[in-house]
Amino acid sequence: MKRRSRIRETAGVVAASAAALVAVQGSSAGAVGDESRVAERVTVCVGTRPTSSPTDPELSLDRLLRYVEKRGGTRYARVFTGLAGDDDPRTAHVYRIPSKAFDADVCAHAEKGIRVRLHDTDVTARRLEALVERTGDRMDRWDGQFDLREVGPDPRGFVFFGVDDPAKADLVLKKELGPFWAKHIRVEYVGSASLL
Repeated sequence: MKRRSRIRETAGVVAASAAALVAVQGSSAGAVGDESRVAERVTVCVGTRPTSSPTDPELSLDRLLRYVEKRGGTRYARVFTGLAGDDDPRTAHVYRIPSKAFDADVCAHAEKGIRVRLHDTDVTARRLEALVERTGDRMDRWDGQFDLREVGPDPRGFVFFGVDDPAKADLVLKKELGPFWAKHIRVEYVGSASLL
């Protein structure tokens, strides 16, 4: 289950959590069904903070996701890419440009029983949104070559393009957007337009 949410900032012991970070090399993204990335660097930590709602521990993941989204959109906007949550097991997938400070902050706020997987990327949410806006403002610019039906950011560090002819669109988009964006787009067939 993919979720995005917000939470208010709370105080935490960042230094203690930094020691609990563990790097896992060669893991596949797999968090939200992405088989296209072969290997990536993932850092894992497990929450140790006392649960705010012992009667409803399921809310722990929601609180962490809201906190990460708020911090990622403000203080850590220069490194934050996106996030997703899995209810079973309770795991927060945080996509970011590697940052010891951000990792420690996130891990310090994870409540007991919450697992945090910090995935390396090389693009921020703001850059992804900028490409979506630039593309979305002129959805008809490729008329005659392919039909662009959907465009939206993905928290794993790419922009999704839903089109009628993926093979043709992939070539055109990668050529026009350039080498940096070529690795940050995913092009797939979409039968008709819908809201992402």
